[in-house]
Amino acid sequence: MGSVISKPDRLPVESLLLDVADVLATSLDLDTTLRRVAEVVRKVIDYEIFAILLLNEKTQEMRFRFQVGYPPEFAERSRIKVGQGVTGIAAQSRQPVLINDVREDSRYIEGVPNVCSELAIPLITKNRVIGVIDIEAREPGAFSEEHVRILTLVGSRMAAGIENAQLYTRTTKQARILLLLNEIARELTSILNLDELLGRVAELVRRLIDYQMFSILLLDSSGEKLQHRFSLRFNENIHLKHEIPLGRGIVGYAAQEKQAVLASDVTKDPRYVQANPETRSELAVPLIYKSKVVGVLDLEHTRRGFFTEEHSRTMSTLAAQIAIALENARLYEEIERQERRLERDLSLARELQDRLLPQSNPKLAHLDVAAKFVPARAIGGDLYDFIPYSMSRLGIVIGDVSGKGAPAAIYAALVSGIIRSHAPIEPAPAEMLSAVNLSLAERRIEAQFVSIIYAVWDDAQRTLTVSNSGLPRPIFVHGGKNEVIEATGLPLGLFDEAEYDEFDFRMKPGDMFVFFSDGILDARNRKGELFGRGRVEKIVAECSLNSAAAVVEALFKAVAEHSAGVETFDDQTVVAIRVHGAAHSSAKKK
Repeated sequence: MGSVISKPDRLPVESLLLDVADVLATSLDLDTTLRRVAEVVRKVIDYEIFAILLLNEKTQEMRFRFQVGYPPEFAERSRIKVGQGVTGIAAQSRQPVLINDVREDSRYIEGVPNVCSELAIPLITKNRVIGVIDIEAREPGAFSEEHVRILTLVGSRMAAGIENAQLYTRTTKQARILLLLNEIARELTSILNLDELLGRVAELVRRLIDYQMFSILLLDSSGEKLQHRFSLRFNENIHLKHEIPLGRGIVGYAAQEKQAVLASDVTKDPRYVQANPETRSELAVPLIYKSKVVGVLDLEHTRRGFFTEEHSRTMSTLAAQIAIALENARLYEEIERQERRLERDLSLARELQDRLLPQSNPKLAHLDVAAKFVPARAIGGDLYDFIPYSMSRLGIVIGDVSGKGAPAAIYAALVSGIIRSHAPIEPAPAEMLSAVNLSLAERRIEAQFVSIIYAVWDDAQRTLTVSNSGLPRPIFVHGGKNEVIEATGLPLGLFDEAEYDEFDFRMKPGDMFVFFSDGILDARNRKGELFGRGRVEKIVAECSLNSAAAVVEALFKAVAEHSAGVETFDDQTVVAIRVHGAAHSSAKKK
């Protein structure tokens, strides 16, 4: 094997120092700097075993940062305390340590078999020890005082260069981490599916830390236990069902104390609760949103001391963004659940409202009947009904409740129930409106009222009696012309007492009545123009020879075309009746 070659009494120091200066001036990358300095030293000391160890000032331990000739496992695992071993003594004393025969020195820590000589030179800058240069040889007395002098000179210049390179490395690494954290934060806030988010968090964290085990635990609704929501073990997704109480284990402690926990060796940490037998180091970071812990991010590794304080700081920074993203995703999931529940409720409400409406139009000997209701929302406040009377008579109802949506639909159901409760006595239209108004007044609801047209058709006599409590005036088609019936009245439910007029019509074959809610008149187009009564009357006139169903469909089609691209603002209802055949009619007011 190689050995320290013989040298003259004075080695070429000036040339060596110039080479070292050149290395330090041309590179700020720490790995490159250390490798090239080692190459320069080899020019004057043909070493076989060489190392540069750097000091962690917080832990007062040195780690191999560059080495030649050591077993990789030894160099990777070794942590040399200041004051321990030859290199530790050099760091502690701030003086070179030369051992001619380590076999006779109890301070020696064996890293390579059969070593006899060792020379350790402290690296000092700004009166701070930052590391040690260490050279070993298999021959006794391999190093001289000249070697000590040369390496001391090299070390004095090297220390400043290493510190600059460390600073540059830390700065560029921090810049990369900040850019990556920013990128991760942007991406995480765009993911609203919780399971997808957790999987993506695991992928993105790996870009920062090469963990072996990963878990995200979320606080349960009681706020007392952490539940595993997502876990990876050696890149495989696993399902862990056990719960961790706050304060128990490293994870529970991190959540309870609201601070990151770094366990370099879990076997020596009394808080550790074994979940993975292979684990040797662990980093648990609480996820905090608005000062409340929502969960914990937990990383584990099979190597002792794998996680560092820098990892802890980085993950603590990222944890804040993860917590926000988790809460956003959980809120989105909750909204989705509420929307699904609301949709189920609305679906049931639609079904119930459909059940309250007539399932089919009545079949009469002399009258053609058609009706249609389209709510502005899933459910609405318009209503219509057909109530059989005795002696071939039929009660006809069309109503419009104030407001829209569920409140209006519930009020409409109440009104329908009241009308049905009065129907057995077969009241005249004005009597029905008065009775409904009185019933609503007894159950008055703030800002709720209803406008109704109630009519009674006598199929044997072909007469129609109409009363109105606030709906748009109906259209009477007879003799080929439209007539607007001036039937008006106060809405029901606003006043305790109200009187309503009745209008009687003797209808002839071909005559038609069209009733409609104000949702038809108030439909707007993109320019904000109302559909209006003029259009209604025009369409009714054009369809005067058509069936009642054709008139209803023509009105709804025209309204849909007029308001295309505009959200429907109000419920829309049309009821049309037409006497079979064709002839004329007359009308009088009671």
